Amino acid sequence: MTEVHQPKHVKALFISDLHLGMKTIRVDQLLDFLKCHDAETIYLVGDIIDGWRLQKNWRWPTSYNILLQKLLRKARKGARIVYLPGNHDEFLRNYVGTHFGDIEIVDRVIHHAADGKRYLVIHGDQFDVVVLHAKWLAHLGDWAYNAALRLNIGINFIRRKLGFGYWSLSAWAKHKVKNAVSFIGRYEEALALEAKRTGVDGVICGHIHHADMHDHYGTRYINTGDWVESCTAIVEHHDGTFELIRWTDMAAPKSGTRADHSHKAA
Repeated sequence: MTEVHQPKHVKALFISDLHLGMKTIRVDQLLDFLKCHDAETIYLVGDIIDGWRLQKNWRWPTSYNILLQKLLRKARKGARIVYLPGNHDEFLRNYVGTHFGDIEIVDRVIHHAADGKRYLVIHGDQFDVVVLHAKWLAHLGDWAYNAALRLNIGINFIRRKLGFGYWSLSAWAKHKVKNAVSFIGRYEEALALEAKRTGVDGVICGHIHHADMHDHYGTRYINTGDWVESCTAIVEHHDGTFELIRWTDMAAPKSGTRADHSHKAA
């Protein structure tokens, strides 16, 4: 792995959908990412802890504590850390408006970018009609997603033996299954409309595990993606530009190097 001597300092980091409690998450990659980045503000945009999974099967390895310690260490060094609970860590919504040590708990917040633009930051499950009106179906979808991740382990074991790179069944379904594509479009439009209603220049959210940045609905839409499969985060640089970083690929551990794929937009 490439040794990093000095972390890159940015204005803000936006991270969501880590799902602490799931077996397939990428904690080590996130620790690597945080080692390489410092920020004035770190936004944890929901579903950092997976309460649904932990209720069924408690799992809290040492790496989770290391991650929390790293975040708290950044806070002690001056970083502002803002936690916006999602549907999987909704128990934390009982503590909105309070602090856990140096971590603020809020439902939504306006981020002021370096170029003067303002962005609504919110997890996004509040605009998912399945979560709002059919929670049993949301839990069924969560089960199906976890089943797909388990199936992916076998598929990618075979792919590695054949010399192929990582392939995501769930990501393929999101792009190929008509209803999933339609859901993503409706979700993005709903969040863009909420940004307009709030009177800001854009929205930064998570929830659907589909990282993206675009202006398709007349305002800037930014989704942080996830750290279950895609290992994506949003960075705001000191000049006000936003960058979608795809931190790793699955071939990196074998070669001893890390792939860092990113997309930048003003």
